[in-house]
Amino acid sequence: MEITKDTKVSEILEKYGDIADVMEIFGVKRVGGYSLRKYLTKVLTVQTAAKVHRVPLDEFLDTLHAAVAQMPEQTG
Repeated sequence: MEITKDTKVSEILEKYGDIADVMEIFGVKRVGGYSLRKYLTKVLTVQTAAKVHRVPLDEFLDTLHAAVAQMPEQTG
């Protein structure tokens, strides 16, 4: 899966599992309720997450690419 600025966070989570630890490095905190987080990730793109948390998009993408490269894709 290619992760771009337009990739929905939910697509990353579906493919690679919950990478919340990686996102917290950039100040993207876990949402208290899982159902709320699941809803928000369906509309949140990588670019939007980076912008909201004032993280340079290129740096955000590089870190996401490095993180998912080390993780097996989820099956099912």
